Amino acid sequence: MHKTIVAALVSAIWMTAANADDGFVVKDIRVEGLQRTEAGTVFSYLPVKVGEQFDSDKADQAIHALYATGFFRDIRLERQGNVLVVAVVERPSIDKINITGNDEFTTEQLTDGLKQANLANGLIFDQSALDRATQEIKRLYYSHGHYSAEVTATVTPLARNRVDVNFKIDEGKVARIHDINFVGNKVFTEKQLRKVITLTTPNWLTWYTKDDQYSREKLSGDLESLRSWYLDHGYLEFNIDSTQVQITPDRTNIYLTINLTEGERYTVTGIKLAGNLLLPEDELRKLIAIQPGDIFSRKKVTEASKAIGDRLGKDGYAFANVNAVPQVDKEKHTVNFTFVVDPGHRVYVRHISFHGNDRTRDEVVRREFRQMEGAWYASDLIQLSKTRVQRLGYFSDVTVDTPPVPGTNDQVDLSVKVKEIPTGSIMAGVGFASQEGLILSGSISQNDLFGSGNALTLSINSSPFSQVYSLSYTNPYTTADGLSSGYDIYKNVTNTSYLSTLAPFKNVTVGMGGRLAIPLNEKDTMSLGLAVERIHIDALTGSPPPYVNFVNQYGSYNNNVRFTWGWARDTRDSLIYPTQGMLERVYGELGVPPGSLDYYKVSYQQQWFKPITKSLVLELNGEVGVGGGFGGQGLPFFEYFYAGGVNDVRGYDISTIGPKYYDPISGMYIASGGSKRIVGNAELMFPMPGMEDNHQVRLSVFVDMGDILGPGGESFSSQPMRYSTGFALNWISPVGPLKFSLAHALNPQPYDVTAPFQFTLGQVF
Repeated sequence: MHKTIVAALVSAIWMTAANADDGFVVKDIRVEGLQRTEAGTVFSYLPVKVGEQFDSDKADQAIHALYATGFFRDIRLERQGNVLVVAVVERPSIDKINITGNDEFTTEQLTDGLKQANLANGLIFDQSALDRATQEIKRLYYSHGHYSAEVTATVTPLARNRVDVNFKIDEGKVARIHDINFVGNKVFTEKQLRKVITLTTPNWLTWYTKDDQYSREKLSGDLESLRSWYLDHGYLEFNIDSTQVQITPDRTNIYLTINLTEGERYTVTGIKLAGNLLLPEDELRKLIAIQPGDIFSRKKVTEASKAIGDRLGKDGYAFANVNAVPQVDKEKHTVNFTFVVDPGHRVYVRHISFHGNDRTRDEVVRREFRQMEGAWYASDLIQLSKTRVQRLGYFSDVTVDTPPVPGTNDQVDLSVKVKEIPTGSIMAGVGFASQEGLILSGSISQNDLFGSGNALTLSINSSPFSQVYSLSYTNPYTTADGLSSGYDIYKNVTNTSYLSTLAPFKNVTVGMGGRLAIPLNEKDTMSLGLAVERIHIDALTGSPPPYVNFVNQYGSYNNNVRFTWGWARDTRDSLIYPTQGMLERVYGELGVPPGSLDYYKVSYQQQWFKPITKSLVLELNGEVGVGGGFGGQGLPFFEYFYAGGVNDVRGYDISTIGPKYYDPISGMYIASGGSKRIVGNAELMFPMPGMEDNHQVRLSVFVDMGDILGPGGESFSSQPMRYSTGFALNWISPVGPLKFSLAHALNPQPYDVTAPFQFTLGQVF
C-alpha cells in the first residue's frame, strides 16, 4: 500500500513540473545511493533510455518497476537540466537469523521453513516477509498443540546496511484433549467409538504417540475413520452433523464434541453383474465376498470391485473399471448392488525401465521380472516381479509405476524405481560371555559384486575361541533360468576352552566344496552341496566323557565327505523388511563314504509374517533339528546342536541351553550341546518412532523358547523348555545388519547362564 502512495505522490509532483515544460529529452541518466545493486540493474528496469522523451507517465512506470524489484525502500526521481537523477535507498540485507526458545522444533527445521518465506542469511530484508514468517511459525506450533505459543520478531540494524533478524519463541504448554464427547450415538457406545479414532485423552502412552494433541488433520482423519466404521457395519445413512472444538482460556485444555446421526442398518438383498464381463459370471461371483442376506459393508463392496479389476488385470485389462451401483430401499432398509464392469482396452507393455540402480546393472533387476516387454499386461506377474526384486536384498524400497504411452489407449510402460542399500560391508559379530567379556568376529563381503548380482565373501575371525578363514563365491544366475552355483574354501579352528560356559575341545577343519540351488518354480528352490574336509579333533582337559570316547574310538584325524541338501519355499514380500508371507525350509547334512564319518543332521524351519495393522507385523518362527549316526557310530560331538543367544533364545548366554557337565577344574557346569534342538519365537515388530518410512530400522517385542537334548533317549518333555521375553532392534546399517536385544530369562534353571544384553553386528562366520 505504501509503495502505491509514494508512487502516486511522486507522479503528481512530476506531473506538476512536467506541465511547465511538458517533459524533456533525457541527455543522461545518473543513479545515486547504490551500495550493493549494480547500476545496470536499475537501467534495465527504467522505461526510458538516453535520447528519449521523459514525462509523468514514464515517471510513474519507473517508480512501480523499481519498487517491484524489492531491492529498494525509497525511490526519488529528479531532473537536473536534461539529466534524469534516480536516487534510491536500498533495503538492508540479512546478516544473520537468530532463533531462541525453540525446543519442539530444531533450529534447522525452522530456518528451512524461513527460507521458503524468503528469509535467509544474505537475502534482502523484507518486512512483509518477516510478518508472514512470524505467522507461519505460530501456525507450525499450533499444529503441534502449542496454542499458547508466542513468537516475537525483532530487527537489529548493523553497519553497512545490514540487519540481524531475531525470533524469540515462547512455546507455552502443549494443549491436551481433556475430553471427547459423542452426541447422537445409540448403537455403539462411546467406549467403542473412542477405539475407532486415534485422538484420545492423556494416558500412559500418549507421551510417545502424541495422540492427545489436537490437530485439524488428525480430526479429519478420525471423522473419516468413523464414517468407514459405520459404513462397514451396515449404516448406509450415517452422517457426521457437526464438530465443536473448544479450548480453555489458558489454551491448555481442549474439549472435542462430535455430533452424528447413525441412521438405520441396511441389509444386502441382491448382487448382480452387468457390462462387458469377458469372463464367466460364475468365476467373477466367486470374487465377491458380500452376498444377499449379509449386512451391508462398504469395505466388502470395495474389495469386490478391486478383486474383479485385479482379475481382469491378469488378462491385460490394466485400466478396467468396476463400479458398484447401489439401489437403496429406504423404507425396508435394504440395498441391491449391480457391479458394472467396463474392462476397457486390453493393454500390453511397451517398455520396462529401471531407475535408482546406480550400482546394480539393469540386467540384474530385469532377470527377476516375469512381466515381459511386448507381452500383455499381467498384474499378477508385475506384483510377482516386484516381490522378486525386493527379495534380492539390494534395495530398501521398490515401486512400479505404469504410465500410459502418450497417444495410445492400449500400451503402458513399466517404470521401476529402486532405492539401493550398501551391499558391500565389513561385518563384525559381538557377544558377551559371562567371564571372558567381549568376543569379536568379522568378515568382508560384497553381495552385489561390481553390480553383477554375484556375491563374494572373505571371512576372517581371530577371536580366542574361534578362528575362521573362508572365501565364498556365489553366482545366482549361472544359467538363464536361475540355476545358482557357489564355491567355498575354508579353514575353521575352534577351541572352546576359552569359553568357561562350553565344554572344552579343539577342532581344526580344512575343506573345500561346491553348491547348487535349483529353482523348482517361483516359490520353491532345491539346493545340493558337496564338500571334502580334513578334520583334526582333540579332547582337552575337562572334556566330557562322550568327547574323550569319540577321540579314543575314531582317532584325532578324520576325513569327511559332507553332502548337503535342502528345500525352501519363500513367499515373503521382502528380504530386508518382510511384512507378510512365509519362509519354509528343510536342510539336511550327511557324512558319506569314502569319508570316515557316517552321520546325519536334519533341520526344519518355518517363519511366518502377518500384518496386524499398517505399522505392526507379527512374526512367528519355529525350528526343529535332529541328528544321529549310522552303524552305531552316533553323531560326532563337534556337529552337535546348540541354542542360546541373540539369534534364537535371547536372554541366555551363547550356546548354553541344554545338557550340562560338571567340570571339576573350574567347579562349574558347562554346556555340551546335543543331538536334538527346538526353538520358537513370537515377535511383534514396529517401525522406529520418527522413522516410519525407513525400511532398514525396526523395533520389536518378543517371546522366545528353546531347548537342546543330549544324545540319549530323553524327550523334550523330560526337562523344562527355556523361555525369555524382551525388546529388540534390527537395523540394516551401512556396515552390516545389527541385532540388539534386551531380554529377561523367564525360567532359568540352576546351572543356566543368563545374558540380558546381547547384540551382533553383521554375520558370525
